[in-house]
Amino acid sequence: MTLKVGVIGAGSISESHLQSYASSKEAEIYAICDLNEQRAQDKAKKYHASQVYYDYNELLADENIEAVSICTWNNTHAEIAIAALHAGKHVLVEKPLCKTVEEALLVEQAVKQSGKVLQVGFVRRYATNTAIIKNFIDSNELGEIYYAKASCLRRLGNPGGWFADKERSGGGPLIDLGVHIIDVCWYLMGRPKVKSVSGNTYSKLGNRSNVQNLSFYKAADYDPSKNTVEDLANAVIRFENGASLLVDVSFTLHAKEDKVAVNLYGEKGGAELEPELNLITEKHNTILNAVPQTDSATFDFTQAFQNEIDHFIASVKGDKQTLSPVEDGVEIMKILCGIYESSEKGTEISFEEVKI
Repeated sequence: MTLKVGVIGAGSISESHLQSYASSKEAEIYAICDLNEQRAQDKAKKYHASQVYYDYNELLADENIEAVSICTWNNTHAEIAIAALHAGKHVLVEKPLCKTVEEALLVEQAVKQSGKVLQVGFVRRYATNTAIIKNFIDSNELGEIYYAKASCLRRLGNPGGWFADKERSGGGPLIDLGVHIIDVCWYLMGRPKVKSVSGNTYSKLGNRSNVQNLSFYKAADYDPSKNTVEDLANAVIRFENGASLLVDVSFTLHAKEDKVAVNLYGEKGGAELEPELNLITEKHNTILNAVPQTDSATFDFTQAFQNEIDHFIASVKGDKQTLSPVEDGVEIMKILCGIYESSEKGTEISFEEVKI
């Protein structure tokens, strides 16, 4: 039996969900929902969905639908996820889980009450290269991972539209890009409890729509005149086990080139996930750089997304446990919101007093 799926939100990220569901023999794209009626109809026609909705509540009332992907603005994730769970649907919700820790806890409560699967769209967890490093870490080849460092810097890349509207997005590069690299580091570090965060955000450059000769990704509702999110965020994150994570992310920055770098350092070895997969170890008093032979040295977005969708379907069918459960979504929201709060207050935020 194929899984009948409804996709809520037919914007840019929905294309990755739809393509992956379409490539699976285990799923059927049954319904598509979007506030933009023409966009919903176009996507439904492209992917042969039999039902089209313009109100997600009507989609959730359809008893034929067993699972949904939520691909809407960040400020609607919690509301729709909770409604879907209460309607008896399994849920794949795009990252970030929501906008606030309070919302995250409500989603977690709804998951427990419903008994349904909720998978957070931390797509980098499902990448082949991530799995390779995790196998090495789980086999204690690298020892205890005590430090990680991650960057995702765009020179010019504020997508505008809802991405640049803090009310809808919850923030800028930190919550859009940082969520991925923070999560993949935290996941590979063994998901330690966060102890404290110290962060900074900067809004110095704005959209920079004046720049010529360099193209960049633009949201469907791109409007350069509106921007209420940060350009750059950085943070040091401390964990209860003594490990730490250093991160910086930008939508726009006076940098020579775009950069993605993810590194982990352990007692017995290290790993470079981005820009290329490498393992660093020590044998016979000699440091070795070990390069795994893989199909792609860097992050393969399309393959990782297919893996994520396949894993979600398997989790719904009871064949696997999701790699990115709601509890992890809550912890990542604590980190993200802690960084924003730290920047706003100009001080380190501690989680020791309040056990969430």
